[in-house]
Amino acid sequence: MDITWLGHSCFRLHDADMVVMTDPYPPSIGLRVDNRPASIVTVSNAHPNHDHTTGIEGDPKIFSNPGEYEFNGVTARGVMTPLPDGQPLSERNVAFTISMGGINICHLGDISVPLPTRLIDELKPVDVVLVPAGAHCTLDMEQVFQVLQDLDGKIAIPMHYKTDGLNAEVDPIDNFVRRMGLEDVQAQPRLVVTPTSLGTDMRVVVMTSQGRPR
Repeated sequence: MDITWLGHSCFRLHDADMVVMTDPYPPSIGLRVDNRPASIVTVSNAHPNHDHTTGIEGDPKIFSNPGEYEFNGVTARGVMTPLPDGQPLSERNVAFTISMGGINICHLGDISVPLPTRLIDELKPVDVVLVPAGAHCTLDMEQVFQVLQDLDGKIAIPMHYKTDGLNAEVDPIDNFVRRMGLEDVQAQPRLVVTPTSLGTDMRVVVMTSQGRPR
């Protein structure tokens, strides 16, 4: 699987002739990226910064609800994460575990409340975790650390944090880097993952956003 971060919560996952796009964002977010077709689009929540499916080329399948999905050999499991007290159901968040190319990759969306054991079990097994690292409306850094431990993935990739040009209320990655004990971070423009390259211990991979400031 070839993983590219397009900025905010949007990733491009590519394996063979299948492309999965997660949480596509609109131009108003302040980033631009070359339009590319997708086979599948996952949407974690209805916020405009996560739900700009009209900006995707082709005729992709849209996965936006809890449940089980399959399309052309790619499977996905959507699990609704707990809502904060008083938050309406219309503002729900759905985490997805996507299976393609022998890799299980979990996109946590705008998760804001820690996952109970029951939901952890529904999302597992997980190889790669895409986790929000910019706080504000999502988990704080202690909760991020805990969910990574609970999901027991081999690779953690931060998302949903401040980058150049991004018009969203999120923090820079600094607090995440400190909590994870990272030193001399070298961001990568893309990551290729295979079942044999996962390793045995969790590692953090910081990626370079391919979304360019407008």
